[in-house]
Amino acid sequence: MYSEEFEIRTGTSEVVHDLTGTCGQFLADTGAVDGLLHVWVPHATAGVAVLETGAGSDTDLLAALRAVLPRDFPWHHRHGTPGHGRDHVLPAFIPPYASIPVLSGQMTLGTWQSICLVDTNVDNPVRKVRLSYLPG
Repeated sequence: MYSEEFEIRTGTSEVVHDLTGTCGQFLADTGAVDGLLHVWVPHATAGVAVLETGAGSDTDLLAALRAVLPRDFPWHHRHGTPGHGRDHVLPAFIPPYASIPVLSGQMTLGTWQSICLVDTNVDNPVRKVRLSYLPG
């Protein structure tokens, strides 16, 4: 298995950060042929989603999360900025991982699919992401 961890600066606002190019470069650097790419975010307040970006879906995802997980809900988890409890519930909706089949060195994503880090935690501006390639 090949594995690498790197940091992403997400800043102080909610973000959907596209990791697809980084994942592709990682696979090229490892000499990947056929196998499995695993994307892991070792945080209790972030997730990994596979979705279309650039056509508004990333903005729609953040809006939907605000509707489903409102900051003004009476969260029991109360440290951090107001409403931070929702950030700790996020991984139950958007898991902190994704696995993508790799064939002939390429991720088998659909035409409009991208691999994205989803981060709603405005208290933590830097995230770690671990990419692992398991040859098949």
